[in-house]
Amino acid sequence: MSFQAYINNIQAKTGKGPEDFKKLAQEKGFTENGTIKSGVKAGDITNWLKTEFELGHGHAMAIYALLKGTKE
Repeated sequence: MSFQAYINNIQAKTGKGPEDFKKLAQEKGFTENGTIKSGVKAGDITNWLKTEFELGHGHAMAIYALLKGTKE
């Protein structure tokens, strides 16, 4: 599955797109100025996404990659 397919599936499931998740991550204190804060681990973010949005691990990691800036 391509990265874009993950994003499309996440948006279909949650109604939220990449910019929504960036905003929510900042509100939760995981990011600041568009980058992941020091000390925030992948597990912190993926656990939040799994709990709050019922995403699977692969989909949560796609959002983590988006927040980390490795995928656009």
